Amino acid sequence: MASSDPIRCGVVGVGRMGRHHARVYSEMEGVKLVGVVDADADRAETIAEARNCRAFSTEQELLDAGVDAVSIAVPTTAHMHSAGPFLDARVACLIEKPLAHDAETAWALKERAEQGGATLMVGHIERFNPVVRAMEKLKAEGHGVIPRFIEVHRVSPMTFRSVDIGVVMDMMIHDIDVVLSLVGGIEPTDVQATGVAVVTDHEDICNARLRFDTENGPCVANISASRLAFKTERLTRITGESGYIKIDYAAKNGTIIRRTANEAQRQELVDQLREGADLSDLDWSELVNIEPLAIDDADQLELEIRAFLDAVRTGNRPAIDAEAGFVNVRTAERIVKATNAFIASVEPFTT
Repeated sequence: MASSDPIRCGVVGVGRMGRHHARVYSEMEGVKLVGVVDADADRAETIAEARNCRAFSTEQELLDAGVDAVSIAVPTTAHMHSAGPFLDARVACLIEKPLAHDAETAWALKERAEQGGATLMVGHIERFNPVVRAMEKLKAEGHGVIPRFIEVHRVSPMTFRSVDIGVVMDMMIHDIDVVLSLVGGIEPTDVQATGVAVVTDHEDICNARLRFDTENGPCVANISASRLAFKTERLTRITGESGYIKIDYAAKNGTIIRRTANEAQRQELVDQLREGADLSDLDWSELVNIEPLAIDDADQLELEIRAFLDAVRTGNRPAIDAEAGFVNVRTAERIVKATNAFIASVEPFTT
């Protein structure tokens, strides 16, 4: 593809999320939105008219119209059906999270992309959250925190969407992706989980405890998710020897606390404490540096799509590739399996 050529794009599935993909493509310089596909013909026509493109009823029609890249925003169970023809034709695919409904299908999508030589990126949008990007920038500047304990809390009211899957695949998958990226993309060595099925046939509340053995030593992540709350909260806390980071996704702000005492001062404090010294008058805040994370107001979806299209143009590895998508799904599967075992263990005690 010549650098001056517009990238011809399409969107498959223009429901709650896909319509926003169509909006971003239609407004982006250097991109031509060729068309959209949706099982609901009226919806496809409405979006096509609003975004000045064509409406198609099948993936093959969009493929025949000529596209270089597409967003796949259909239900997760239909990802293989919708993305497959494009991957086989070497058309780049941005597949909305999670990559697939199970690890077997996620691996099959990964292999299909590799065999066809097609770019495949997974749409884990929280990677482009301004506070996550701010944290990554700190790390790149040498001010990051090596995580030893990660605590994640994500709750929201029941929307009665995605009731065919549990809260792990519906909501926790966002945090699984961020946590795994923080530990270098490796899978946990141990998974423990508890959960409760209250409204649906799947877990509606889940708490998972994951242990990782990273090249920098051990790390434990405690992730809680609920879709039965009465308010929305999305918090992540990352703790290490050199500092602490708190991220509030909903408020789009964060705080980093770094140890500022030099080694001599720190050792003096340690020695005094061991000797039983009374340090109750010592101001702890003077020994640490507390500052807000520098946050911008960039559109997360636009950043995600720009990263995808950059990979399409350059051939570079996408920001969240098929391997990462597969590991996310397999970790989620392990959490669901542990949760189901817990639920089964309490059934004899319920009525």
